[in-house]
Amino acid sequence: MELIIALISGAVGGNVAGGVVKNINQGTLINSISGIVGGGLGGTLLGMLGAPDLAGAAGGAGGLDIGAIIGQVAAGGAGGGVVLAIVSALRGMLSK
Repeated sequence: MELIIALISGAVGGNVAGGVVKNINQGTLINSISGIVGGGLGGTLLGMLGAPDLAGAAGGAGGLDIGAIIGQVAAGGAGGGVVLAIVSALRGMLSK
C-alpha cells in the first residue's frame, strides 16, 4: 500500500513541479514517469529511515494512520520533483 501511495503522489509531484517551475517541465509523459520513479525512491528511502509504515503505525489497527499516509505522500511528491529536476538537467546537458 505504501508503494502505491508513493508512486501516485510521485506522479502528481512530478507534474506539479513541472507546472510550477517551467524550466524543468518536460511534458506530461516524462514528468509523470520521472515522478513515478522519484516517488518510488522517496517512499523507499522514507521506509529505510525508519518511518512508520501504514500497517504498523497504528499498532496494527487497519493501517489507516493519517501521519504515515501524509508522510508517504510528502516523500513521494518530493521525490518526484527531485527526479524530474535531475532528468531535466541531464536532458539539458545532452542537448548541448
